[in-house]
Amino acid sequence: MESAKVAVIGIGNWGKNLVRNFAHQGVLGMVCDVDPRRLENVRREYPTTRVTDQFETVLNDTEIKAVVIATPSDSHFLLAKQALLAGKHVYVEKPLARTVRHAEELDKLATERNLILMVGHLLLYHPAVNCLKELIESGELGELRFVRSDRMNFNTSRRDWSVLWDLAPHDISMMSYLLDCKNVQVARVGGWDTQGDSLIDVAYLDLTFDHLGGNVPGQVRNSWIDPQKLVRLTVNGSLKTAVLNDALAENKLALHSLTRSGRMVVEYPAYPDVEPLHLECEHFLQCVVTGERPRTDANNGYQVVRVLQEVEDRLSRRPVLKAAAR
Repeated sequence: MESAKVAVIGIGNWGKNLVRNFAHQGVLGMVCDVDPRRLENVRREYPTTRVTDQFETVLNDTEIKAVVIATPSDSHFLLAKQALLAGKHVYVEKPLARTVRHAEELDKLATERNLILMVGHLLLYHPAVNCLKELIESGELGELRFVRSDRMNFNTSRRDWSVLWDLAPHDISMMSYLLDCKNVQVARVGGWDTQGDSLIDVAYLDLTFDHLGGNVPGQVRNSWIDPQKLVRLTVNGSLKTAVLNDALAENKLALHSLTRSGRMVVEYPAYPDVEPLHLECEHFLQCVVTGERPRTDANNGYQVVRVLQEVEDRLSRRPVLKAAAR
């Protein structure tokens, strides 16, 4: 992809990381955002990169072959659709869209036009996650019994309708990938509005994963009101329990097991120390060049949207619990 360039749309907290990675790989051609201060920062840090506040400028630029969308999730469908119609390959941050119908439409457009459509499910490129996947497939953990993902932080800039739309795509995509499950089922869901602003900021999601012909129960717990960030996956097996704590600087992945005498043993599997986002961006560029279907393709993104749309429908039919009046 020597002559082709990438444009990043949206340079907020996460978009800045995408700009950095594509710039380091020598393919950043343009950055688009409506905030002039953000664009000025890009001008200073990447003086050879063009900036614009008009998406149409990106679409009309023949040098730009791929568009990377890192805007609020309710804009993903329209921006991705316009980019595909303009003949651009598309990398869109999670979630792919906010409805199943829109996810299907984007997949159809990309397929018809022979374009790459990739979803930013970052954790599927995480070296520790892929190490854990290999351990599961090898039988190291034994028969899987339960899987749980806790993703919590303190978020004051809440733009999604629910914390689940913001955080759960990471959990659902990662758990489905680890268990090689193409058909996740929703068992139960709960949500609470603790701030009185009609946004669900604490939620849980009980799921069932089809794994090796059986069903593995799982749970996702998300929160926007936790002052201590928690990013932890626990996979319970009959032989060992794996804990992946992504908030740690090192030894993120640990395997726990009991000896016959009842002593707890902890092992730390080795995996490459590479930034997951670097690997994800590299994979996208490779797919653009070779035409191969991305690991996190529209099918992968569709499953997450399907689950979250069902969750949204369930929550809309029940009263959302609010914090007690003070």
